[in-house]
Amino acid sequence: MQPSREHEKPHLVVVGNGMAGTRLLEELLTLEPSRYRITVFSAEQAPGYNRVLLSPVLGGERDEPSIITHDAEWYAARGIQLVLGDPVVSIERRQKYVVSRSGKRVPYHRLVLATGAQPRRLSCAGADASGIATFRDLRDTRDLIRASECSRNAVVIGGGFLGIEAAEGLHRRGVNVTLIHSGKWLLNRQLNAEAGALLRDDLLRRGLHVRLSARTASFDSDHRGRVRAVRLKDGTRLPADLVVQAIGIEPDTTLARAAGLHCEQGILTDDTLQTFDPAIYAVGECVQHRRRTFGLVAPLYEQAKVCAAHLAEQGHRRYHYQDSATRLKVSGVAMFSAGNIQGASDLYWHDPQAGFYRRLWLDGTRLSGVVLYGDTSGASWYEQQLGRDISAWRDTLLFADRLPEQAA
Repeated sequence: MQPSREHEKPHLVVVGNGMAGTRLLEELLTLEPSRYRITVFSAEQAPGYNRVLLSPVLGGERDEPSIITHDAEWYAARGIQLVLGDPVVSIERRQKYVVSRSGKRVPYHRLVLATGAQPRRLSCAGADASGIATFRDLRDTRDLIRASECSRNAVVIGGGFLGIEAAEGLHRRGVNVTLIHSGKWLLNRQLNAEAGALLRDDLLRRGLHVRLSARTASFDSDHRGRVRAVRLKDGTRLPADLVVQAIGIEPDTTLARAAGLHCEQGILTDDTLQTFDPAIYAVGECVQHRRRTFGLVAPLYEQAKVCAAHLAEQGHRRYHYQDSATRLKVSGVAMFSAGNIQGASDLYWHDPQAGFYRRLWLDGTRLSGVVLYGDTSGASWYEQQLGRDISAWRDTLLFADRLPEQAA
């Protein structure tokens, strides 16, 4: 019987087990399934799961098992050592090993940082009160579900995707929810004012309360240090025994900075996702590439594909950012946005009775941006047309997705 040569393989250590990290493993195992011994460190106790589906879990439309993408058996079947609940706390770059919180010292030949991002938090008076939560991972989701069982009034701060989805999820669990947003309309980075107003009206009809152009001044708490209200800068006091902050994310660079890697907003990488240390790569929300940081899934997956190709020594790929389409994950609300929606639009249609809305942005003869609300059945078609010359069917572009012969 031949002795195993597994220990002779180069060792790949992946720090982080989120969606970027797990996609990297899938891509690498497809290209070179036996090149590395692999160890994955996860700060969470849960195996790989789909973070995008946390909103339906919060709202009670899905359960936890249904969002697991990579269970313990998946790692074991591929010979991957998965270390749960024991995050890496330091990197010794000269001797090439990492140290976990429990004291594990693991050497590496190649190291991938997939540390993700941390939620931004307000630093105003009272922000340390208990009952002020975030909505970022599975643990946050569990905490919010438990809190919903004993909360009457919740305030969700932030009118982006996570804020709206958190507000809807808590509302579905019977909590009276007020959503506050500093912008003039909801999803102001993805929607124009008209579509944002349609979304606000839909949320109001569902029973949520929405306050726009609203900025948080402070939090009130009781004698036990439990939050009791949110005070706005205009003097309004909103009662709340639960507050959710959904005001954006920041790349988690703590580990990389401590190791001396070059960081600005995120961990700086080149087009191969390599840091300035040739043994260390980074993928996902912790990355800064060409002055850009990331929060959507599509660019993270593309980064994982490029990085895996270089780890497999099939380095013909380079990462180039492309705008990603966005959708809101609220049951019964159909919304789609893609491309550049800044500046004057050329084509517009609105059916107030049906609640359908379309707006298209053109750059000369090319489609540059699209917003669909209410009816998103043409989303895939319009996404495929972005950047294409549409002059041949410009006059029918608003409904050209329903005329297949024009899309050839």
